[in-house]
Amino acid sequence: MADKAAIIVHSGDMDKIYSAMILGNGALAMGMQASLFFTFWGLQRLKKGGLEKGTLSKMNMLGLGKWMIKRKMKQAKVTSLEKLMQDFKELGGKILACDMTMDIMGVKREDLRDDLISEYCGIGTYMDEAKDAAVTLFI
Repeated sequence: MADKAAIIVHSGDMDKIYSAMILGNGALAMGMQASLFFTFWGLQRLKKGGLEKGTLSKMNMLGLGKWMIKRKMKQAKVTSLEKLMQDFKELGGKILACDMTMDIMGVKREDLRDDLISEYCGIGTYMDEAKDAAVTLFI
């Protein structure tokens, strides 16, 4: 097995996007290769202006929970999702956008942040990434 992490980002919940980005950056920082395959609701976060739009997976409370968490994160000086994404790309991580999901959900290429996306692809590309990965995750 290669020193590689292949992560499916299915959820668009803010806390789960943070988890995927922290895990991906952690893998890269440890010298591993890392790819994030964004599909379904995760893909929605790659839309222009969509990165911060996700709700919390638990205790969202009509947005109040997200507001409280973001406030705590700011106090704790937690890195923003935008910075985590930029760091991931700069460290050599791959961000894969599922083209089947784009078709199903009516997402056009021009709707997405081309500056973040390494490749528009299908499940075959993800499986090629995952088949020799030491770490595979579904978030």
